[in-house]
Amino acid sequence: MLKDLVIKNRSYRRFDENYEISEKELLEMIDTARFTPSTVNSQALKFMPVNDKEKCGKVFETLAWAGLLKDWSGPAEGERPSAYIIILCDLAIGSNKMYDDGIAAQTLMLSAVEKGFGGCILGAINREKLASNLGIDTEKYSIDLVLALGKPAENISLVDLPESGSTAYYRDEKGNHFVPKRSLEELIIY
Repeated sequence: MLKDLVIKNRSYRRFDENYEISEKELLEMIDTARFTPSTVNSQALKFMPVNDKEKCGKVFETLAWAGLLKDWSGPAEGERPSAYIIILCDLAIGSNKMYDDGIAAQTLMLSAVEKGFGGCILGAINREKLASNLGIDTEKYSIDLVLALGKPAENISLVDLPESGSTAYYRDEKGNHFVPKRSLEELIIY
């Protein structure tokens, strides 16, 4: 059921780095995303699958992780993603495709969850360094988002919003990750 996939689709930031995601699996996820809606059906988004360990390291060093966890700088060695999908926009076809990016990213993540993986959609990217590291021509492509993918190695629980109303995610002393969510009643306007 779709709702079950959405609930399982959390922003995982720690992975079993030894678990590999094949190029075939990445291409299957991308193939699913290619059927998503696109602004004026321009289909300007392009996707760069990365699962080579050396290239994964070059992507990892360009990312910022979990801005709300001030005392955590990101996954340690052994907990890093084993693959990435970089979402690019072909500037010759279109630009300003924020909505397309979001639709494609969510579709890719749901496809990953369906395969037993997890991931995190990252927008905090040193784009200049990533372009240099992977040879991306920024005259031709904008670097929009990076999807970090792998076999999740952390527990994430959805919890009710606390009385303070804070939506900030947090970890307990055991490293379990908690994500407060507003109630359905709070979201509905009549």
